[in-house]
Amino acid sequence: MPRTSGSEDAVATSVAGATSRRGFLRSASAAAFATVTLPLPRWTAAAVDRLPKAVRIGVLTDLHHDVMHDGLVRMEAFAASMSERNPDAVLQLGDFAYPKADNRPVIDLFNRIHDRSLHVIGNHDLDAGHTRAQCLDVWGMPSRYHDTNVAGLNLVVLDGNDQGSPSHRGGYASYVGPEQTAWLKDRIAALDGPIVVVSHQPLAGPGAVDNAAELQQILAAASDKVILAVNGHSHIDDVIMLAGIPFVHVNSASYYWVGGKHKHESYPAAVHEKHPWVSHTCPYRDPLFTMLTVDPETREIRLEGCRSDWVGPSPADLGVASGPGLGHGEEITPAIRKRRFNVPVR
Repeated sequence: MPRTSGSEDAVATSVAGATSRRGFLRSASAAAFATVTLPLPRWTAAAVDRLPKAVRIGVLTDLHHDVMHDGLVRMEAFAASMSERNPDAVLQLGDFAYPKADNRPVIDLFNRIHDRSLHVIGNHDLDAGHTRAQCLDVWGMPSRYHDTNVAGLNLVVLDGNDQGSPSHRGGYASYVGPEQTAWLKDRIAALDGPIVVVSHQPLAGPGAVDNAAELQQILAAASDKVILAVNGHSHIDDVIMLAGIPFVHVNSASYYWVGGKHKHESYPAAVHEKHPWVSHTCPYRDPLFTMLTVDPETREIRLEGCRSDWVGPSPADLGVASGPGLGHGEEITPAIRKRRFNVPVR
């Protein structure tokens, strides 16, 4: 969508209409790419078979309400879709909205979507002096890392913001510390599976936590229970398969970050004046989110597809370097691909 004249409200309204009127299913069906199918090892079947029924979780990440001018509108589109879809829970994977009074409209809207509205703390949620304790209180989290059961599916939620990494090179902390790692081992041993490990920072692939190899070993040793790891943070659409476990990078609801070197205006000047960090992004016209389904009947793990377009120039148009293992139009894309992970049929 090229930059046009008009007010910030008009731009926000157009985003709301683009997705809320069409609905998530129509947005997904408009995707011009085929389903990506990957096999799962046979031992995953035993864990999936323990579920009494298919479990469906609506997933959204990296809304960045404190960067975007239309974060509430994007959340309204997610809420409308989930109201139609009736999942077993909804989950946001971090970099959501500062835990402060001004952000209560978007936070409360997410929490009203479902009585199982689940949160993960992202690195940017702790910007501007905000704390984990505030996230727990304002968002309504039980603790910064914990496990919870959704209709038989165990979600193990990690906090990748620990200090003390021996290999930290500056910038944001990206580490799961010894106390939390010991807890992870104990909980995986105690839980009967199937287990989905949830984090903001990736545990594999681009942007992985400093001790990713250690965590991968823990999950690989329990691959008869751990069926999936899912993260946000990277603002890409990607999957890394390790020890038969898919490590899924869920794309941002809002944008791909390009930084000050590629600063530009995609929206009317009034938007950029009031929300200056938007100029460091390539926004997605429509919000991206997905539905995660774990289905014992078909022995499948599924992610529904959702596709949008760039607002203004794309990262490729701006000459943004794609980075190792990333490609423009592949991992860097205004889309979440439809994916199916198959366990062999009985």
